[in-house]
Amino acid sequence: MFFIALATDYDGTLAEDGRVTKSTLSALEKFKKTGRKLILVTGRELPDLKRCFPEFGLFDKIVAENGALIYTPAAEAERVISEPPSADFIALLKKRRVKPLSVGRSIVATWEPHQAAVLETIKQLGLGLEIIFNKGAVMVLPSGVNKATGLNAALADLKLSPHNVVAVGDAENDHAFLQACGCSVAVDNALPAVKDTADLVTRGARGKGVRELIGKIIKHDSALVGKGGQGILVGTSGKDEIRLSPMDTVLIAGSSGIGKSTLATALTERMVESGFQFCAFDPEGDYDGLQGAVRVGDASNAPTKEQIFDLIEKPDTNVVVNGLALRVHERPDYFAELLPDLGNSRYRTARPHWLIIDEAHHLLPQRREGTGTILSLELPGTVMITVHPEAISADALKLVTAVIALGPKAKNVVKAFAREADIPPPKSMPKPDDDEVLFWRPRDKKKAITVKAIEPKQSLKRHSRKYAEGELDEAGSFYFTGPEKAMHLRAHNLIIFTRMAEGVDDATWEHHLRAGDYSKWFRHQIRDKDLAKETAAAEKDETLSAQESRKIVLDAIRRRYTAPATAAET
Repeated sequence: MFFIALATDYDGTLAEDGRVTKSTLSALEKFKKTGRKLILVTGRELPDLKRCFPEFGLFDKIVAENGALIYTPAAEAERVISEPPSADFIALLKKRRVKPLSVGRSIVATWEPHQAAVLETIKQLGLGLEIIFNKGAVMVLPSGVNKATGLNAALADLKLSPHNVVAVGDAENDHAFLQACGCSVAVDNALPAVKDTADLVTRGARGKGVRELIGKIIKHDSALVGKGGQGILVGTSGKDEIRLSPMDTVLIAGSSGIGKSTLATALTERMVESGFQFCAFDPEGDYDGLQGAVRVGDASNAPTKEQIFDLIEKPDTNVVVNGLALRVHERPDYFAELLPDLGNSRYRTARPHWLIIDEAHHLLPQRREGTGTILSLELPGTVMITVHPEAISADALKLVTAVIALGPKAKNVVKAFAREADIPPPKSMPKPDDDEVLFWRPRDKKKAITVKAIEPKQSLKRHSRKYAEGELDEAGSFYFTGPEKAMHLRAHNLIIFTRMAEGVDDATWEHHLRAGDYSKWFRHQIRDKDLAKETAAAEKDETLSAQESRKIVLDAIRRRYTAPATAAET
């Protein structure tokens, strides 16, 4: 489920002549049985609503008085979120013979043509009040209070995101809360201005239109996704914007150092801007310092389930799960334990909206027994990032709805994906320019397209924490052996390397220096060409003493990797 809640206006939408029919009540009950939430958003005062709608207990939350009052039927709890009306204001309206006049906990209401007298009274007293119209009704509330602010307060109580709400209404005062939700719907009897701005207009009027909408949500709510423009921008192809839907399962693949993490960072920025919650799984510390997100875990401590889900529980909190403390062989089991709980969270709240799985071939490996069983039938709102698409579980690859291939071998990446997913590759694949990516939706068997991808506003130092504090495998580690192979000291990261380098004798240091071992390791295992180049210069300079060359190499490492996070980068 993507749409977890329905927010509906009462008069003219759910109700006709103030009453809700049995067939509409039956539809509401059916909706609740799917595990979704119901929210009533009305301009009525609560006592009046309870009199005309005794079945109000069907709703999880009621936003009354046009946004000023939040009521929880199950707990019979009221919460006023705005100031009460001024006694002077009410007295002056009565003096001016404004009738009928209704005074709620915050709202003051009358009917046209008394709006002129109301406005004059507001001006005379210098009050911060606004007039809101609703098909002839004149409602007065504190400035900034409307159905949207009330709905947001109710959603905060329910820990739901507005992206996962379908809203339906019919009148002027419904505009604000309709536009605040993931999909806005106008019933057929709605005012033309409401229909013009709605994502969808029902064929039926009032309760019939609501029943029609409920049927659509229950049957196939994903068909409504995107109606409200929830797509995340990837880039442009000619004049067209290419976007990812929250229902997409995305593969970003390409050779090492080609820009996969850079693109993923740009996508997270768009998610933050749009109010989508994301959870990024970061096995190698690529996303430390990612703006708009909270990191859990570090090189010494793997994040716990409790830490992760305590953060995910808050709709406006994005999470980076740092897995540096996990060894490569531990990662699949760790992720396998998390994924079912994430699935349960997403079933209840549709959050986090996006899962970003970096080094996906480590977390969802092809050869792991049972990988298929931990995947749900779908994996919506997921971005898998990898150097090796052929090493990812075929069960995961078969769920992919969009492929983004980077680098000069982008065509080979798409072909490798198609082969592993057991589908035919696109018939046409243009070669992307240096600033482009190859984009393909597997359902489009004919062609892939080139896309000029968006750029991030922030820059992250790639793999710096992995190489500084993480644990490289045995093949990727550096070994101090000395000229006589008398020792076998393994450095599995740069911090350990610098400590060992400071402690080994000059003969051992110079043995590896003159053999070019340091620059080779930096180039091929650390994959830092600049560090390798600077080190190679010291290796070739035979005038340097062991002490001098050691200082040059270790200073170069510290500047790039082990300096404090607040230090200026060079």
